[in-house]
Amino acid sequence: MHNNLIKRSIRLLEAFKEWEWVKENPVLKISREKENSGGDRWLTGNEENRLLENSPQWLRDIIVFALHTGLRQGELLSLHWSMVNLFDKTIVIQETKNGKPRTIPLLEISLAILAEKAKVRNLKCDLVFLSNTMAKIDCHHLIKAFNNATKRAEIQGFHFHDLRHTFATRLAQSGYDLYKISELLGHYDISMTQ
Repeated sequence: MHNNLIKRSIRLLEAFKEWEWVKENPVLKISREKENSGGDRWLTGNEENRLLENSPQWLRDIIVFALHTGLRQGELLSLHWSMVNLFDKTIVIQETKNGKPRTIPLLEISLAILAEKAKVRNLKCDLVFLSNTMAKIDCHHLIKAFNNATKRAEIQGFHFHDLRHTFATRLAQSGYDLYKISELLGHYDISMTQ
């Protein structure tokens, strides 16, 4: 299907340029596909240690939580205590990118972070991860702090979203089934996970 669209577009472009059969270039209306940036990036164990050493505590908690849950940045910053079930050791994300709720199992390290956060829980705000002013953490502030930490740790070409890639890669290296990884990441199509 995709190849047919390309061939048709090339023929129309030729007609436009060479034979002047059409008045405007129809290919200009076709959106370009995003190019693959050359592969996914994930943290090595050494890079993870350096990143955590160069992060303030609030950011360290978010990074470790992301590495052990695979949550997206928006899901982390919007994580409410009402979504956390400490008894079942799970998080239920209702509003996901693909529209389907998903359940994330919590490992001991994630539970330890939640236990610490619960000690200073703000009763006026149901968010798990809060700023110093006890409000929602601004995504721009998070990214700026994250980029500063990667710079100090001398880690190049690594972005916040790559924490999800690290989570998925580590699961795959541990022998987890690709379908299970896809489910945990909340991918609509397994090809995204691949």
